[in-house]
Amino acid sequence: MSKAKVYFTKEITPESVVKMYEKLGKELTGNVAVKLHSGEEGNQNYIRPEFVKAIVERVNGTVIECNTAYEGARNYTDKHKKLLADHGWTKYFNVDLMDAEGDDMVLEIPNGKILKENFVGKNMKNYDSMLVLSHFKGHPMGGYGGALKQLSIGCASSEGKSWIHSAGKLKDQTILWENLPEQDKFLESMADAASSVVNYFKGNMAFINVMCNLSVDCDCCAVAEDPCMKDIGILASLDPIAVDKACIDLIYNSKDPGRDHFVERVERQHGTHTIEAAEELGFGTTDYELISVD
Repeated sequence: MSKAKVYFTKEITPESVVKMYEKLGKELTGNVAVKLHSGEEGNQNYIRPEFVKAIVERVNGTVIECNTAYEGARNYTDKHKKLLADHGWTKYFNVDLMDAEGDDMVLEIPNGKILKENFVGKNMKNYDSMLVLSHFKGHPMGGYGGALKQLSIGCASSEGKSWIHSAGKLKDQTILWENLPEQDKFLESMADAASSVVNYFKGNMAFINVMCNLSVDCDCCAVAEDPCMKDIGILASLDPIAVDKACIDLIYNSKDPGRDHFVERVERQHGTHTIEAAEELGFGTTDYELISVD
């Protein structure tokens, strides 16, 4: 596999998100899904709708989300729709809560390490291509959150999230958290699930990671730690594994005083194992060329 191209800019503006997308030279066509994190109630770090308005309009996209598998304001459809409105998403965009009703869509994973099937919001069938727009940050369970997490946990239905978190053992969120598997099995399940979504879209995808508000906690945390590092920039690639690896490398190579705290979170949760497992599944590479964009 040849080196993946990962484009990088230090400029974090709505306009530079569009610029980075256009650098990829890949026009997403048809019905375009834009997968992003809409933020848990009370979270202060998630990327706001105003920031992504220009790129969503540029691709004429529909913002997609799925219900969560943990207590909060997003685990059931009625609460989740209210929060999407409260956070301003429905003010600016068409928003599709893909698992709001009906049965899930099942994606087969014949070569999966742990999972042999993935359960995503059934409305995924309505889209021809996907822009994965990730706020790169730490994560209490995955170590870090980027493109691979958006593809896996992000696109999974509520039951699908339980399926991934339990390494394919159960779908019931009410008993999930007492039945968690060994950590690496969870991370490999995320890689499996991510592969199924990438394979489904058959190359009609693009990935943008925004490295700002660099907390060790995810946007799914109602009370997240404040950012521990200064903002780094925006990265874009057609390879989800390469773009996450490039972000991790930028963290590790940083001289920011908060770098050690961030790295401790990644390493405590074996975060980079998701990247390793994903590469072994063959839907991308960690061998990348970082190309600076002025």
